[in-house]
Amino acid sequence: MRRTAVLPGVLLAAVLTGCADPADEGKPAGSAQPTAQPTAQRTQAAPAEAEPPRTAAEFLARAEEAMAGQQGWTFAVRGREGLVLPGQESAATYTATVRRTTGDRWALHSTGATLSKGVSKPEEIYVADGTAYVKTGTEAWEEGPVTDPEFADRVEDPLAALDAFRRYGDEVTLATPDGRVELRARTTSAPLTGVRDRGVVRKALRELAPTLRQLRAAGVAAPESGISVGGVEETLVLDAATYRVTGHTFKCTFLIPYDGQRIRYEQDVTERTSGTYNGTVSLPEGLK
Repeated sequence: MRRTAVLPGVLLAAVLTGCADPADEGKPAGSAQPTAQPTAQRTQAAPAEAEPPRTAAEFLARAEEAMAGQQGWTFAVRGREGLVLPGQESAATYTATVRRTTGDRWALHSTGATLSKGVSKPEEIYVADGTAYVKTGTEAWEEGPVTDPEFADRVEDPLAALDAFRRYGDEVTLATPDGRVELRARTTSAPLTGVRDRGVVRKALRELAPTLRQLRAAGVAAPESGISVGGVEETLVLDAATYRVTGHTFKCTFLIPYDGQRIRYEQDVTERTSGTYNGTVSLPEGLK
């Protein structure tokens, strides 16, 4: 999703020395992007079709039209990120409510909390006019372009999945179990060098990047040639009758060589559509 989890043991303590900034602790991320980065989605309604959609691209067009047909949406977000060495594990979890408006000048307001090492820390995020504003705990507001990876990595924009799946192209498979439509992009276990050009893996690599930087700063070489993909899977679920997005999940696992062992990096994010949102997103005084 978007944070680097705390590392176990002596190695983990060394890495934590390099990531003591509370804004970088614990929260998993998903996101929203240079794939963690949300993109300004196209919100023009797709032309009405005489026939029901049959391909993944047609379902995405219908979903975009359906979601753009409301002023805004509310989403429930849950995420987990962890690092595991044999016999040692460290993880952080994140929950949030996201209110996201539609239209060309979309805006977003997220309120949530990260739980790491038994400590819960609130976080509030706004996105407006291409700028992200982030407040963690009692710290001052930070702001920067939402296209900046540092901020994109901290924003969960559930509607950005529509853009992501459009970019995946032929990687997307389509299934229509009762009452829903499932679009899925996935990669099974493989050396990273053999699958890194797949769109869904590139997204996962952007999520992994902060952890790799901290590992390398702590002395773990982590060459790309030695990293394996344990699996990456992203799923977008639509209502079969309305084509509205009802859920979005992203899961990835990487295996990173270290001292004859392998560090396991895991991330699991779930976003559920709670309902429509008819309000507006307004920045607090002092941020306008």
